[in-house]
Amino acid sequence: MNKKVVAVVVTYNRKELLKECINSLENQTYKTLRILVVDNASTDGTEDFVRSLNNPQIIYKNTGANLGGAGGFQFGIKKGTELNPDYLWLMDDDSIPTPNALEKLMEEANQIGEFGFLASKVLWKDNSMCNMNIPKVTLNRKLKDFNGGPKKIIMGTFVSFFVPVKIIKEVGLPIKEFFIWADDFEYSRRISRKYPSYFIPESIVIHKCKSNNGSNIVNDTPDRFRRYEYAYRNEVYVYRREGIEGWIHLGLKTILHLTKVTMKSKDNKKRRIQIIWNSTKKGFSFKPEIEYLVRS
Repeated sequence: MNKKVVAVVVTYNRKELLKECINSLENQTYKTLRILVVDNASTDGTEDFVRSLNNPQIIYKNTGANLGGAGGFQFGIKKGTELNPDYLWLMDDDSIPTPNALEKLMEEANQIGEFGFLASKVLWKDNSMCNMNIPKVTLNRKLKDFNGGPKKIIMGTFVSFFVPVKIIKEVGLPIKEFFIWADDFEYSRRISRKYPSYFIPESIVIHKCKSNNGSNIVNDTPDRFRRYEYAYRNEVYVYRREGIEGWIHLGLKTILHLTKVTMKSKDNKKRRIQIIWNSTKKGFSFKPEIEYLVRS
């Protein structure tokens, strides 16, 4: 009997990309799939579009406010588990799974047995590796081998993140207070601290993000500065949990980023330094509680 999967897609004002994402999910070779669209209160007609599809396998839920990626995924996991699946498959609205992406995840899930989460190979629009979605194999090192069989990892992103519901029941939900950035690293690491987790090279997803440069406070535009306030604060929460190794990582990273801004930023240098310094300090007292599914 096929195991049941619910794909949780978080969207916000990107209706055209969402259309592509849903179409790719409807055409998966693994058919025991329902699609939960979590709308972060879009204003571009997203709800009308999803309802017009008239597909009983697609469920639409509106969060009522923009909860950010972190809040959207927490909301989506709560609603997704209510549908009683065996697995949740998390992704953003600009994630376009290839036709057998889920089938390959299921094959490996059956082969591996017990695991915390599985992450697909995520490519950018030109079929190069998507830089923002390369998993980590240690706190300081990203995966370098993207082919062959499953590779053990400790952190992955919410772009094709495949997790058993029984794991969610044990470890709890993503932290909605993160709002954006590092919520997926925190959640994946929370899981991998308890269970082996894997990168699956044969499961391929295209991530249609705007650029493949990743994010960098050194040269990013002022309209995106607010995001970095979340990023630096949230990363302190993630890495302080790792003890001495985590504190060393945080210290070296903070010094490196401050140095790079000082040496290379062409404008708003003082503001960029303030964001790194003040947001990192906020992370020391940032102590949100982990929420758990209500046990039935």
